[in-house]
Amino acid sequence: MNIIGSHNGALVALSILIAVAASYTALDLAGRATRAGAARLVWLSAAAVVLGGGIWAMHFIAMLALHVGMEVSYSVALTLVSLLLAVFATAVALFAASRPAVGFEGILLSGIFMGLGIVGMHYTGIAAMRMPGAMAFDMIHVGAAIVLAISASTVAIWLAFRNHSVFQRAIAALALGFGIAGMHYVAMLGVTFTGHGDVHDSAQAASAAMAGGIGNAALVAVVTAATFAIFIALLLAAAYDRRVAVLADREAGVWRESEERYRNLYRRTPLPLHSLGPDGCIAQVSDRWLSLLGYAREEVIGRPLTDFMTADSARRRTEEHWPRLLDTGELREAEYRLIAKDGRVLDCVLSAVAERDADGTLKNTLCGLVDVTERRATEDALRQAQKLEAVGQLTGGIAHDFNNLLAVVLGNLELAAKRAPEDARLRSLLGNAMQAAQRGAALTQRMLAFARRQDLKPAAVDVPELVLGMAEMMRRSIGPSVRIETRFPLGLPLARVDANQLELALLNLAVNARDAMPEGGVITIAARDEVVPAPGSNAVAEPGGLRPGHYFCLSIGDSGSGMDAETLARAAEPFFTTKGVGKGTGLGLAMVHGLAAQSDGRLVLESKPGLGTTATIYLPVAEVARAAATASVEDEGGVPDGEEGARRVLVVDDDPLVLSATGAMLEDLGCAVTEASSAREALDLLESGVAFDVVLTDQAMPDMTGVQMAAVIDQRWPGLPLILGTGYAELPADAKAGMPRLGKPFSREALRRAIVLATRPVPDNVVPLPRRG
Repeated sequence: MNIIGSHNGALVALSILIAVAASYTALDLAGRATRAGAARLVWLSAAAVVLGGGIWAMHFIAMLALHVGMEVSYSVALTLVSLLLAVFATAVALFAASRPAVGFEGILLSGIFMGLGIVGMHYTGIAAMRMPGAMAFDMIHVGAAIVLAISASTVAIWLAFRNHSVFQRAIAALALGFGIAGMHYVAMLGVTFTGHGDVHDSAQAASAAMAGGIGNAALVAVVTAATFAIFIALLLAAAYDRRVAVLADREAGVWRESEERYRNLYRRTPLPLHSLGPDGCIAQVSDRWLSLLGYAREEVIGRPLTDFMTADSARRRTEEHWPRLLDTGELREAEYRLIAKDGRVLDCVLSAVAERDADGTLKNTLCGLVDVTERRATEDALRQAQKLEAVGQLTGGIAHDFNNLLAVVLGNLELAAKRAPEDARLRSLLGNAMQAAQRGAALTQRMLAFARRQDLKPAAVDVPELVLGMAEMMRRSIGPSVRIETRFPLGLPLARVDANQLELALLNLAVNARDAMPEGGVITIAARDEVVPAPGSNAVAEPGGLRPGHYFCLSIGDSGSGMDAETLARAAEPFFTTKGVGKGTGLGLAMVHGLAAQSDGRLVLESKPGLGTTATIYLPVAEVARAAATASVEDEGGVPDGEEGARRVLVVDDDPLVLSATGAMLEDLGCAVTEASSAREALDLLESGVAFDVVLTDQAMPDMTGVQMAAVIDQRWPGLPLILGTGYAELPADAKAGMPRLGKPFSREALRRAIVLATRPVPDNVVPLPRRG
């Protein structure tokens, strides 16, 4: 007898719910496997158990929902075999499909294997049924069930390893659950149950079939409870893992954001920073580091730091500093010279700290650079300026003392020559001695010019006329291989300068130009006038260091080899010379520089290798005298007497040789001389009531200088003239304006003229020129 079964609606719904729940849980667990790392096998195993066990549970709940009109029980052995078959097939398929880079073919094969396993589980479960009857199967429905099982399995595997939201996972679970349940019920439509005809025989068959089986009610309860317990436990585990994963992702995101922020901060910091790996190669650099040296990031990453150092710096880095850094863990202010991409050499100071792991192994080294190139240049310039100042002070002091000695020598030689008998040999010897002393005086003028302390006598000078007047002397000095050309436009103003010192400066510059042209060439002497504008005007300013005003520019150019930038920067330094040993003192340009600076002008040098050198002296233009008449002093043999006879002169000097020589010269001029060895002694003489027509005093004296004594005399004896004898041009700020000065060493004639001018009454219409500081 064929039996058409019916289904319990509640159990059918329960079976579908189990299929959907199993699908959702399996998809969630499989999704955990893609991010769990070492726990991947655990999550895949759990997904296989849930999906396989859920399909198995759905199958048996659906079987229990079927009523065939006879008692049915299930074989325990075959029931367990069906469960293991579902779990095994699902596990193999999931593990095979979870491998990296699995394509569509792999997913399809896994789906076919899993679908066949599910179909096998289905029919194994049907075979486990014990009932008084027989079953027949429609192969069309069997084929349809196989197709549905493979399709649902393929979709399940494809969805298992994709990231989806909770909503997407729920929709996928519904589709997958209904697909698996549909497979079961399609297969069951093809099953025909046939019962035995005899009632007695049917009862006996039912009893035999039920022997050793499990009843329906017990099986429903056990399967349902176990299934949902597994689902709930695994869902809780997945939820906990998801919470942990969310926290881990959030922490990883914060870490990535922090790392990115640190990377941006490191790269964009305004400091030149870099980090080194354990091998000493560059791992990271800041943008400022790259801009400092001019490299691109890809040009430095992975290269040793020593690749960017000079050979000496690289050696010290390798032999001294790197071992010290490894030993102590830090390096403080190591000095290196780094080479930029454009070839510039930079002076840098590097500090570094080593980072180690828990085992003490070096991980990396954090380093910072400080570019001290400009600071070193400034320090060198300051040291050079201090050295020049010290040399200048020493030179000025020596020249001043030497001037005192020359004053004694020249004074005594002049007196000796005047009193010498008519002996030609003796007069020749005295003349040679005077010439040697005068050459010594010229040498001191050079030294004072370098120290900017020479006793200059600035006046209005027609420079073109001066140059033309000394042309023959320059030609003899520089030789026939060099041609001199002059370019002087008409209408040039007069320059305010000491003519003798300018001649000496021109001769020095001409000799330097000749030495720069060993095979001959052309020296061009030219002149122009320029105006240095006041600050804020639209005109282009002339070389720095010049005050606004009108200047006479005298230039001496050559066609020689020229100088590079480094040589040009040092050309005016004293004692610096590019000439061979014994061919130059290095004081020529320094003297010209000193003359220009003390004349309120400037020396400017321009030169390029192969294009020659041009030296330009900026001198102030001479101003028209406001109202001054310097009375000419006729050439007389001595000093005219005053109202009370011979001129009474008080001579003050702390050097007894200078004091004696000056007194002797004054006496030879017909003056009545009184000597004082100090300013205090001279003031005591004046206090005693002794009358004098003029006071001649030295400036540099102990206790009280000549200027200080002059201030006292001007206050207490205001009508008493005073002449200051000194080798310096600059006087202290408290010196009286217009104070007469007599430069040392002085001749008998210069002394006479100074006494005559100081003691001659000044007409009311003459306004003395103010003293220049």
